[in-house]
Amino acid sequence: MTKLINIQFTRFSAFYSPLIATIAGGFLKEEGLEPKYSIAPVGKSAIAALLDGSAQVAQSAPSQGFTPLEKGQQPPAVHFAQVNERDGFFIAARKADPAFTWDKLKSGKILVDHGAQPLAMFKYACFKSGLDWKTLDIVDAGMGKMDQAFRDGTGDYVHQQGPAPQQLEHDGVGHVVASLADAIGPLAFSSLAATREWLATDAAKRFTRAYRKAHAWLIATPAAKVAEVEASFFPKIDRAVLTQTIATYQKLGNWTPHVEITRPAFEVTLDVFEYAGLITKRHKYEDVIAQPPA
Repeated sequence: MTKLINIQFTRFSAFYSPLIATIAGGFLKEEGLEPKYSIAPVGKSAIAALLDGSAQVAQSAPSQGFTPLEKGQQPPAVHFAQVNERDGFFIAARKADPAFTWDKLKSGKILVDHGAQPLAMFKYACFKSGLDWKTLDIVDAGMGKMDQAFRDGTGDYVHQQGPAPQQLEHDGVGHVVASLADAIGPLAFSSLAATREWLATDAAKRFTRAYRKAHAWLIATPAAKVAEVEASFFPKIDRAVLTQTIATYQKLGNWTPHVEITRPAFEVTLDVFEYAGLITKRHKYEDVIAQPPA
């Protein structure tokens, strides 16, 4: 008997291909699960959908658990599998620059994504690259408005998640000059979250089996084939751009053979949030992370 499973994304892009492929590639149907997905409304956490029962799995980030922990509360959900073990944002410039170095950001304005985790990661990437982010002319164009602002002429650089910068390049508006994945290295970036109660169910085991298969398929399959399978999820993105974005993430090592969120990766995430001043202490791995149920 087929069982409905509701999945909610916090953000939706090719960066989250491990979860998208689990749906698009038929891996959940093979496990007797009928997927239905949604995207969290702006300003609302996908974790809320887990708590009200409208979703069983949420695309989130381990750092989400830091907010309740900073208030002395236990997180209402746990993160049980990784989606990305590296940052998925890029720096695009108005002109191609094969010799780009991070200190060149001081030469102009940069549109930076001001979401809590993207901004924290940007600051840490600057730090790792020997640059003081406080010396930069950073522009906040508002969530969802950065791309158009850059296209309209604001800023000399823009900080975006794929495939947005790749689309800029395709359209002749910008050129990708750096990735934050290279600057920071492996860490617990994006994840799958659920309640501990749901993780104890048979559906959770079936979901995780499907997710492991999708993860392995995504790593082993040529980007063009992955883009073909996922194309209907990205009607506004050129197929060549989608293919290039997927190939870039494969090459950067965002998607690893293991789906577990490792302790070393979690520790680097703590480093990032500690540097950004967003946590007052180093939180316990077990308070945020659970092991995959299958």
